[in-house]
Amino acid sequence: MDIQPIKNEKDYDKALAEVEMLWGAEIGTDNGDKLDILLILVEDYENKHHQIAPPDPVSAIKFRMEQMNLTRKDLEPYIGGRGRVSEVLNHRRGLSISMIRNLHINLSIPLESLINEVQVNT
Repeated sequence: MDIQPIKNEKDYDKALAEVEMLWGAEIGTDNGDKLDILLILVEDYENKHHQIAPPDPVSAIKFRMEQMNLTRKDLEPYIGGRGRVSEVLNHRRGLSISMIRNLHINLSIPLESLINEVQVNT
């Protein structure tokens, strides 16, 4: 089994190609073990060099609304009245700590998606 660390984009591309070739290998076989190791290396490299930022808070809220088939009115208990909901969803008002807490607890929106230093109001 010839596996090397992933140090640059060339190594990364090579590892991805090998992962693709090995995809579906049976667990416990040499190819399955090699795939497991490569996936760990690829994930580590991606976490360091290809980080994906969480969505902005409004996108996270709209995504959850879509998932749960919610209307703007359904957000009022968590954000405030109709006007406040409109301001938040149209990026005219940031989320307060109270709003973030309510959305996280009641709609299970991850905190990482709701917290954005530029948009949070106290």
